[in-house]
This record gives sequence, structure tokens and C-alpha cells, in this order.
Amino acid sequence: MLLQTSNDKLSSMTEERDLLKASLTKMTEERDLLKANLTKMTKDMESSQNVPKQKKTCPDGWKMFSCTCHFLSEASGSWDEGRQDCRNRGADLVVIDSPEEQTSLSGFIKKDTWIGLNDKEKEGTWKWIDGTPVTLKYWGPNQPDNGGTSGRWGEEDCAHISTGSNSPWNDVSCSKSLPWMCEEIL
Repeated sequence: MLLQTSNDKLSSMTEERDLLKASLTKMTEERDLLKANLTKMTKDMESSQNVPKQKKTCPDGWKMFSCTCHFLSEASGSWDEGRQDCRNRGADLVVIDSPEEQTSLSGFIKKDTWIGLNDKEKEGTWKWIDGTPVTLKYWGPNQPDNGGTSGRWGEEDCAHISTGSNSPWNDVSCSKSLPWMCEEIL
């Protein structure tokens, strides 16, 4: 009986040893594969760092601001015509999302200019053309007013940036003829 118990223990220990050897072999193979992958990734990274970095620039006639390019049209048209022209250029009407951008545009425009802001979907709910809500506001005094209380100016669902002190925003009829500001993100 004692001999049988010893043989059983030996057999069990031999099986356990063989399982451990197999696990060790498998882990060694996985380690070698990970080392090979790490070596390849390191070479790829070093190779990409040696490629000269391309300097991002704006097309001719566009002005750089941060990571965007701005284009001021020479033509005038409705808000929708301005937006379509921007899209044809691979851009869209400008979304003003910082005080610095507002200041930059203020120094760039020479007359009232369309921006990518409207309340066409729901009166009084102003949104940028990319769907973001308005967080910074540069509305002129008593604006937006949707044409005023008399309705004299009709429905005013599109915004433009005005020339003058601080270049305030104003809402006007989307059919009004104004130049527009396009924005392309680099």
C-alpha cells in the first residue's frame, strides 16, 4: 500500500512537472512573439520620427488662425449661397469658438459678413452649423431680435458679424446679400 501511494504521488508529480514544462514552453513562445512585436513597433516609430514633419499651411487667399484657415469671400450672396460656396471649397461657414477667434475675425472683415450661426430649426435656439450650441456670445445690443417687435425686417434666422466696435453679431434675413467667412480645419 505504501508503495502504491508513493507511485501515485510520483505519477502525479510527473504529470504536474510535464504540465509546468508545457506552460513554460508556451509562455516562452509568447514572450518571444511579444519581443518581436515590440522590436517591430520600435523600428516603425523610429522610422516615422525620421520623416520630416509636414508644415500645415493654408491655401492661397486663406488666413491661418490656430489650427484653422479662414477665407473671406469677395462675392456676396445669401447665407445658403455662402455656405454652399464654402462647402465647394472643402470648408464650411466659420464657427467662432473662442474670444481670440472673434478678435482675429474682427480685424479681418471689412463689411458685414455671414458666419455659420442660425436659428432656422427652432426660433430662438441658435446653433452653429456643426450642431454645437452657442457658448460664447458677441451679440450686438438688443440682438438677436428676429426682426424686432414690429416685424419690419421679416424673419431673421441667420447671423452675421458686423464691422465696428468689437464686431458684434446680428441676426438678419438669410436671403440678405453679404460676403461670407469660410473655415477649414487643418
